[in-house]
Amino acid sequence: MTWKAEIDPGRCMASGMCAGIAPDLFVLGEEHARPRHEEVPEEERVLDAADSCPALAITIRDGTTTVGPRP
Repeated sequence: MTWKAEIDPGRCMASGMCAGIAPDLFVLGEEHARPRHEEVPEEERVLDAADSCPALAITIRDGTTTVGPRP
Protein backbone atom coordinates (compact mmCIF):
# COMPACT_ATOMS: atom_id res chain seq x y z
CA MET A 1 0.00 0.00 0.00
CA THR A 2 1.09 3.56 -0.59
CA TRP A 3 0.30 7.08 0.51
CA LYS A 4 0.54 10.31 -1.47
CA ALA A 5 3.12 12.89 -0.33
CA GLU A 6 2.78 16.58 -1.13
CA ILE A 7 5.03 19.47 -0.16
CA ASP A 8 3.67 23.01 -0.33
CA PRO A 9 6.51 25.01 -1.94
CA GLY A 10 5.04 28.22 -0.56
CA ARG A 11 5.39 26.96 3.01
CA CYS A 12 8.58 24.89 2.72
CA MET A 13 11.59 26.65 4.23
CA ALA A 14 14.11 24.01 3.07
CA SER A 15 15.10 22.94 6.58
CA GLY A 16 16.05 19.49 5.29
CA MET A 17 14.37 17.61 8.13
CA CYS A 18 12.38 15.40 5.74
CA ALA A 19 15.44 14.55 3.64
CA GLY A 20 17.40 13.80 6.82
CA ILE A 21 14.75 11.40 8.09
CA ALA A 22 13.97 9.70 4.78
CA PRO A 23 16.62 10.60 2.15
CA ASP A 24 15.35 7.92 -0.22
CA LEU A 25 11.87 9.50 -0.18
CA PHE A 26 12.52 13.27 0.05
CA VAL A 27 15.16 15.46 -1.58
CA LEU A 28 16.20 18.98 -0.68
CA GLY A 29 16.46 21.36 -3.62
CA GLU A 30 17.84 24.88 -3.68
CA GLU A 31 14.55 26.53 -2.77
CA HIS A 32 12.49 23.78 -1.15
CA ALA A 33 12.19 20.06 -0.58
CA ARG A 34 10.16 17.70 -2.70
CA PRO A 35 9.15 14.06 -2.58
CA ARG A 36 11.25 11.87 -4.88
CA HIS A 37 7.98 10.21 -5.99
CA GLU A 38 4.36 11.24 -5.50
CA GLU A 39 3.59 7.89 -3.87
CA VAL A 40 5.41 6.91 -0.69
CA PRO A 41 5.29 3.68 1.32
CA GLU A 42 3.00 3.47 4.33
CA GLU A 43 5.84 3.72 6.85
CA GLU A 44 6.30 5.42 10.19
CA ARG A 45 9.28 7.43 8.92
CA VAL A 46 7.06 9.10 6.29
CA LEU A 47 4.83 10.36 9.09
CA ASP A 48 7.92 11.27 11.14
CA ALA A 49 9.15 13.42 8.23
CA ALA A 50 5.79 15.22 8.00
CA ASP A 51 5.66 15.67 11.78
CA SER A 52 9.21 17.06 11.86
CA CYS A 53 8.68 19.74 9.22
CA PRO A 54 8.97 23.08 11.06
CA ALA A 55 6.76 24.80 8.47
CA LEU A 56 4.15 21.99 8.34
CA ALA A 57 4.63 22.00 4.57
CA ILE A 58 4.32 18.21 4.12
CA THR A 59 0.93 16.55 3.76
CA ILE A 60 0.56 12.78 3.62
CA ARG A 61 -2.74 11.43 2.29
CA ASP A 62 -4.35 8.00 2.21
CA GLY A 63 -6.89 8.55 -0.54
CA THR A 64 -8.88 11.59 0.61
CA THR A 65 -7.89 11.17 4.27
CA THR A 66 -4.98 13.22 5.64
CA VAL A 67 -2.77 10.98 7.78
CA GLY A 68 0.16 13.35 8.30
CA PRO A 69 1.29 15.44 9.89
CA ARG A 70 -0.24 13.98 13.01
CA PRO A 71 -1.89 16.30 15.55
